Amino acid sequence: MKSTTPLLRCLLSLSVAVAAALPTASLAQPSEIEPDAVQLLRRATDFLSGMNRFRVDMDATIEAVISSGQKIQFGQRVAVTVQRPDRMRVERLGEVVNQTFVYNGEALSVDLPDEKYYAMAPAPPTIEGMLDFARDELDIIAPGSDLIYKNAFERLSQDLTSAFVVGKSVIGGVRCDHVSFSNAEVDWQIWIQEGAKPLPRKFIVTSKRINQAPQFVVVLSKWDAAPKTTDATFKFVPTKGSRQIDFVRSAKATSANK
Repeated sequence: MKSTTPLLRCLLSLSVAVAAALPTASLAQPSEIEPDAVQLLRRATDFLSGMNRFRVDMDATIEAVISSGQKIQFGQRVAVTVQRPDRMRVERLGEVVNQTFVYNGEALSVDLPDEKYYAMAPAPPTIEGMLDFARDELDIIAPGSDLIYKNAFERLSQDLTSAFVVGKSVIGGVRCDHVSFSNAEVDWQIWIQEGAKPLPRKFIVTSKRINQAPQFVVVLSKWDAAPKTTDATFKFVPTKGSRQIDFVRSAKATSANK
């Protein structure tokens, strides 16, 4: 232990303290689907699907595993504005990419201001159809998009192998219910605000089939249920001096079209 860094010693001490505070039985992941966990998820997704307009600010962290096996984290600040059924704007600012993503019911546009490139493509007439198209055809996934779908509950609860309530927690000063879920591909956790507005406050996805199990973490720090939007909010304006390029179609989409 003499060679252990002060930071690592601190983290180890914290881990031991947290483990000691938990009942022994709670350290084993339940294999069943707890109704209370599913009900909390349904309340949150039903509440979100009933919001016709909203804006949320997020801090997202994605892990990459380098050749040595070490995990490296990359952060980004994300602002998402949704106007159902057919408007969405996403602005990302981060280490990996700075990007603006705009959907107006007819077209999906992505601007990369640092590279001075942008791309546009016709898109389906609903947010859900656009998100499917972006993922399947273009390999573009909007941050936290699983929570934006109208049928988010059905999508998130499909093929669950376990679901349980971890307990109470506080995220950004907000009291939350901490709930954990698992399926064959990923483990994921969600922190849901207590009370009449069960808003997601944190979301973690852990990849189970990728070496070192990297995580994607989103902290949803600020919700606005009545953002001031105009037609200009969802009008795409490329960065001055940018050049238009074509989207690179996903390998799956390319193969399907052959």
